[in-house]
Amino acid sequence: MNRHEIQNKIHAWCTDSTCQNELIDFLLAMCAVDTTPSAQVSIMRERENTVFDQIRTYLASTNCRLEPRSISPDISAHPAFSLLHFTKTPENPAGLSPEEVYRQRGNLLALMDPEASVDNAHSDGGPGVAINAHIDVIAPFFPPRRQGDVVYGRGVIDDKGNVAAICAALKIIDQLIADGTVSLQGPITAMFPIEEETGGNGSLALAMDAQLKQRYQSLLVMECADMGVYPANRGAVWFRSEARRIDATADLSLVEAVAWGVLQMQQEGARIKAESDHPLFPHRPVQTCNGILGPFGEHPSRINGRVELYVGGVISPESLKEIYAAVDQGIQRYVEQHGDKTQVIDKQTGQPKVTRHFDLKPDGQDRVHLTVHGSSGHMGSILEHDDAILKWAYIVRQLVQSKHVARQPWTLELVKGDTRPTLVLEGGQGFLPTHSIEAVQQRMADAFARGIADYLSGIGLPGDAVSVNTTFEKLHNAAYAGDPDSPSVRHALWAAGEAKTIDRDAPLRGWDVSCDARLFANQYPQMPVITSGVGMLACAHSNDERLQLSELWKTIEFCTLFLLRETGSL
Repeated sequence: MNRHEIQNKIHAWCTDSTCQNELIDFLLAMCAVDTTPSAQVSIMRERENTVFDQIRTYLASTNCRLEPRSISPDISAHPAFSLLHFTKTPENPAGLSPEEVYRQRGNLLALMDPEASVDNAHSDGGPGVAINAHIDVIAPFFPPRRQGDVVYGRGVIDDKGNVAAICAALKIIDQLIADGTVSLQGPITAMFPIEEETGGNGSLALAMDAQLKQRYQSLLVMECADMGVYPANRGAVWFRSEARRIDATADLSLVEAVAWGVLQMQQEGARIKAESDHPLFPHRPVQTCNGILGPFGEHPSRINGRVELYVGGVISPESLKEIYAAVDQGIQRYVEQHGDKTQVIDKQTGQPKVTRHFDLKPDGQDRVHLTVHGSSGHMGSILEHDDAILKWAYIVRQLVQSKHVARQPWTLELVKGDTRPTLVLEGGQGFLPTHSIEAVQQRMADAFARGIADYLSGIGLPGDAVSVNTTFEKLHNAAYAGDPDSPSVRHALWAAGEAKTIDRDAPLRGWDVSCDARLFANQYPQMPVITSGVGMLACAHSNDERLQLSELWKTIEFCTLFLLRETGSL
């Protein structure tokens, strides 16, 4: 059977209503399972196993071998290991050990082999290929729902929609083999790892598995990559910057100090971006994202959407007017640098990205309640969204400057704040292969400290009035760039062109985001590692995560064609 007849069979499967409905039911079932990180590892294990069982059920009619792969606690010795911060609780601030976390937990593999090489001795056949999509999601979880051609829900694009695409491709290939349409020449290794969102320890365990590596010579990582083909990823580190008051009697505000730190980190991120010059990243996708400030925010790489502040010492109507004026000036300066998202219409919802920048209302006799609004989403799409913490920092700086000029007794305090003498900021910094991860970490740590020092100097206090510490113990992803002209990349570009997931004339670029792909690329520097997948990056990690089903069917065609072409079967 010629190539076009094979492609017609693949397309027929993807447009068959029975096949489509079965896959949609499978996707909805997976997305109904809350696989967000949890300090209760037993709950995570149960939910992960539920998703794995759903994958087994969907693939039950195929000849795929479904194999669990345990995760050895020994991965904690690897430099890319991500510390298990999600296991920390007030009752157990140290968290759990790797032995506790990975006991009876692991990844799932779906393996397909050429008929003559079930024993993996495929040296006379085609090359092996691996394909990877993770099953965990970020908080906050919200259940799935279908509305016409769109499915909404946490994980529908990041990354369970891509899990579904892989499984559908495996089912199609199995059928093509069963009816004699194709003969599989090389092994296919489908990986369904855990813990991508917390740093990638699931895929790290797979990348370190030397025996498993014998099955594949290239890897396709499926992510919410707008159906593009990317032979490179930008890097990312998550930072945790803590400011601690040393002198309890000193007249200073940690809220004000951290705002200065935020602004300095933003400036340093802009400098790193200006220095970043790489042929696969001419668009310079280098971002500084603020995810969590004290009690506000959910995730370091989820753009913060709301911060609330009390402004105390409002003793007169004139003082209230001055606060309004200062907030407006802060917003104006923010908009001058970062754009006005109240004027940007979301193409999907038809509504402004941000309805309004802030709310300000009296709260008691001598204070007002200020709420700063932003737009949440994945840090890689920050230019399309609005960082409430950064906007808050501009406002706080203007409030501080105005209160000193007008000699007002204003005090600034986060709503829901506590009495601890610390304030913590968490976020992420993106970077390109032009910069080492170590250099980026040092520069961001220095920037936060420099901001705090500038604030203290401005109010006449010594630099040691506040203790500053920035750590990078969570996600720490090095950037990587592969060969854009490797046979594997050419195969992926051909498959994407045939499936109409890309514009054939578009320039080849690196992906604006970091994902598990870098773990394999850094473990095996000579191996082609490609990122693709269904879903708009701008919707990932957002409150409006959604999947266009018409794009899912195209992605399944792409996956199927790539796997067949890469194994020499097409």
